[in-house]
Amino acid sequence: MMDTATKRGQFRALHGQGCFLIPNPWDVGSARLLQHLGFAALASTSSGHAWTRGRPDYTVSRDDVLEHLARLCAAVDLPVNADFESGFAVEPEAVAVNVTLAIRIGVAGLSIEDSKPDGKGLYDLASAVERIRASRKAIEQSGEDVILVARTEGLLADPDAVPAAIEKLVAFADAGADCLYAPGVRKKEDIAAMVRAVAPKPLNVLMFGPGLRVAELADLGVRRISVGGALARVAWGAIISAAEQIKAGSFDGLAGAAPGKRLNEIFSAFEDR
Repeated sequence: MMDTATKRGQFRALHGQGCFLIPNPWDVGSARLLQHLGFAALASTSSGHAWTRGRPDYTVSRDDVLEHLARLCAAVDLPVNADFESGFAVEPEAVAVNVTLAIRIGVAGLSIEDSKPDGKGLYDLASAVERIRASRKAIEQSGEDVILVARTEGLLADPDAVPAAIEKLVAFADAGADCLYAPGVRKKEDIAAMVRAVAPKPLNVLMFGPGLRVAELADLGVRRISVGGALARVAWGAIISAAEQIKAGSFDGLAGAAPGKRLNEIFSAFEDR
């Protein structure tokens, strides 16, 4: 097993140059599969995890998320970035307490959103910045080398609100965020503008469907690429399709199943953990 400090060092180095992929597993099995496939780092997904519990996104408790993150960190020899939603608190001081808890269970990075816990809108700029500043202070007080990712969710509600998103990202960078992230940005010119605005700090871009290729994003200056709950949705989509075909009387939907022998061989390498 790779120790936590080594994982964190490797994660920091990945953000230093170039562009890397950080796919999002939703449980231990998918995390180990992605390690087997050769990815250098992983990020959790709040939606993917919630669906494994039969719950909608943003309805899983802080303690259940911490338990999930601890399992992911212990299951793989890769750094894990936590989708830590809005920090499971409103006040900056409470967010800092929760960030400290996440650091203790071994994450190499964590993201804090500017969305409110009840899902009803976003924090204003000043409040959002204070929450990021408190998270930065918690990391510094821990003495651990953990990447702080600051997210603004505004583009998910209004894809044209790019100037407001950039304003927040710049403010988050100034408040101590190591990596910036605005889910929902799609146009090349908008991505390039975000890269320039937060430089030299890295920008994460979410790809939740077909679109730009890795090489195109790298050419724009993007430093890391995640997929959020997209891989989980692919898995659920395959299950829904196959199950609906079975219900209709056909087993054709099982044709694309991964061979059990291959899965057993992949996971056998992790048996001694």
